[in-house]
Amino acid sequence: MRTGLVLLAAAILSACGPEAQSPEIRVTGVVLAGPVCPVVTDPPDPACEDRPVADAEIVVRDKSGESVATVRSAEDGSFSIDLAQGRYELLPQPVEGLMGTAATVVVTVGDGVPLEPIVISYDTGIR
Repeated sequence: MRTGLVLLAAAILSACGPEAQSPEIRVTGVVLAGPVCPVVTDPPDPACEDRPVADAEIVVRDKSGESVATVRSAEDGSFSIDLAQGRYELLPQPVEGLMGTAATVVVTVGDGVPLEPIVISYDTGIR
């Protein structure tokens, strides 16, 4: 009986030690560029929807400002990355052919609220 208690205590302590990490959660999103057409119509023209941006680089920084990962968007503009619990900044990098750089996105992982897909928007410069 005593051996069982010692093993149970050891298992509990090892789970609480520095090796125990919070599980990673998948953060997903899409990178888009718009406007695509010079004139906005009402109702909107489906051919003028923002277009996906392939191979856009996004740097991920933790709350201390340290770069912890980099992710690139797929051909359809989608991206995903697994992150541990915490607060992160997603910093889109410049994309050739698009104006400026998309805005930084702040995301909090693991606060009990399901994460919505992130939309990163670049400006095409079309007016």
